[in-house]
Amino acid sequence: MYRICIDVGGTFTDCLTLDETGDLQEFKSPTTPQDPSVGFLTCLSKAARHYDQPLASFLANVQLLIHGTTLATNTLINENGAKTRDLRLEVEERTLYNGEILTALNEAELQQAIARLKENAVQSVAICFLHSYANPAHEQRAAEICKASFNGAYVTASHDILPVWREHERFSTTVVSAYVGPVVERYLRALEKRLRESGFYGNLLMMLSSGLVESLEHCIPRAVYLIGSGPAAAPAGALYLGSALDHQSLLSIDMGGTSFDVCLIRQGEIPTTTESWIGDERVAIKLVDIHSAGAGGGSIAWIDSLGLLRVGPQSAGAEPGPACYGKGGERPTVTDVDVTLGYVPADYFLGGEIPLDTQRAAEAIQSVAAPLNMSIPQAAQAIFTTVNSFMADQITEVSTRRGYDVRDFTLVVGGGAGPIHAAFIADLLGIPTVVVPSVAAAYSAFGMFAMDIGRNFARSYFSRAEHIDLDRLNRLFAEMEQEALESFRSMDVRPDQVVFYRTADMRYIGQFHEVEVEMATGKLSRRETEAALEKFHERHEELYTFKMPWRGVEFLNFRLRAVAPKAPFHLRDLPHGSADASAALKRRRSCWFNGEKVETPVYDGNRLRAGNQFHGPAVIEESTTTVVIPASFACSVDRWKNYVLSRSSQT
Repeated sequence: MYRICIDVGGTFTDCLTLDETGDLQEFKSPTTPQDPSVGFLTCLSKAARHYDQPLASFLANVQLLIHGTTLATNTLINENGAKTRDLRLEVEERTLYNGEILTALNEAELQQAIARLKENAVQSVAICFLHSYANPAHEQRAAEICKASFNGAYVTASHDILPVWREHERFSTTVVSAYVGPVVERYLRALEKRLRESGFYGNLLMMLSSGLVESLEHCIPRAVYLIGSGPAAAPAGALYLGSALDHQSLLSIDMGGTSFDVCLIRQGEIPTTTESWIGDERVAIKLVDIHSAGAGGGSIAWIDSLGLLRVGPQSAGAEPGPACYGKGGERPTVTDVDVTLGYVPADYFLGGEIPLDTQRAAEAIQSVAAPLNMSIPQAAQAIFTTVNSFMADQITEVSTRRGYDVRDFTLVVGGGAGPIHAAFIADLLGIPTVVVPSVAAAYSAFGMFAMDIGRNFARSYFSRAEHIDLDRLNRLFAEMEQEALESFRSMDVRPDQVVFYRTADMRYIGQFHEVEVEMATGKLSRRETEAALEKFHERHEELYTFKMPWRGVEFLNFRLRAVAPKAPFHLRDLPHGSADASAALKRRRSCWFNGEKVETPVYDGNRLRAGNQFHGPAVIEESTTTVVIPASFACSVDRWKNYVLSRSSQT
């Protein structure tokens, strides 16, 4: 039996397979934007061929398939979602903050609103009532009527998306879910159908923005949970690798074809946030705290109105792609630059599957070189430096500007383009160590294997710490735990395999923002709430450098994270070799470093062995990525085929 993780990115679709021995295999194919399921199935077909099986036979032996997709994010950013935002209609009802119903739902008024929505050909409906987090009865009834009245419209309600207080955050998040929902539903239903027709009858789970995975049926009515779906997995992969290498302070970066994602991990803890904005939209669900920017292999270089060189955020994407792909792209991209500088092999891109046209790349760069009075190599070097400086600035956003010294962190690198640029970024920031994993090109897919299956739950209950009703608190956690167990049954997970983690959002009275604090499991007594209070003071001091133990504290939200253990897996051990890496030398190629053309040794990644070491400048060619080592770094290969780049002065 196999387990598979597939991440559909803006340029490439990545697939990792896990067999019964715990061995991982990697496959990659271009994303097909018009119908992402085509690239999805192409990756699966590649995997089937690797195992010498027809696709149907291979899929029949797939027990679990986890899928990450940028579809929801792209729908929101590109503003091509459902017609749902233009009409905001009021309906009479009132539920109080304590759940008491003051005014019944006016169903006649609701029907009038539905009639108006139908007249305007609304495709999706968001139902948002005040205080529905305390008692969802009115929202549930309104959703029931809407579903019966509309023919196939997408209907969602705020209590089902974000059952916590703060009206704007809850309403905005629900509307975002309604906006992207129909697009997500059409894609997932079509993908599910296509997989079944191809012979897959296992469990299909979706990667959530929270860093967990959930069933298809749970995600479709809650499409907002898929915002940032793919990138949210990468930090779990970084943490897994960091634990194996005994590094707890990590900077995880993922540079693919269209975006650059960075996450700062301290003391082995992946950060999460409920304070996210996607474009102009407030999204208040719990997300892995990832900072994203428009910098990738497909990012386009251009001259702004002041005559300054810029790179991104516009991207050539998968179609037409960079000019060197020969698919109609004419504007210079980062990939065109990487080819022109000699870093990326024109004859071995994606293992030779996609031949690259160096002449077209040069012609595209000329459009920038001419206005800058530069030669093509000079312009390529300028673009390369510009995009690296931009990515270094993005890392500074989540580290130095939050009070952390980047020199205390290890840079863990993923994405097809990441290993080309990572050491140069580290050089700019003074980061001493860079780790390029063997699965770098399928970084997010790898993270899906490294993370847990599960779901987050939340309930609002406002109370001063000294007045909290323990019976009510225990009842809230019991309700969430029961809901979690029911959701796991649909994924064939036994109750004894489920682990619960409890937290509470707390703040000093008078504060606006809250701090999330761990709480004990089991039946809670006054002792456990007092322990949470002490943790709150400690956590507040850790985050903000001060605490106020004399000031009153209040509880706001209670949260439950329910997880099941991930399937065991391992990275393949490499055969051990000596420090001499000359046996893996494949060829030499002219590459540009710091404005000079250098005959650079190129190593075959398939022939490198554990213990091999060499100094830059050097290049490692893998079938799915290229690792570039500048002169300031040395490379060593560890037992799991991670490339560990260290500053030459330290080696």
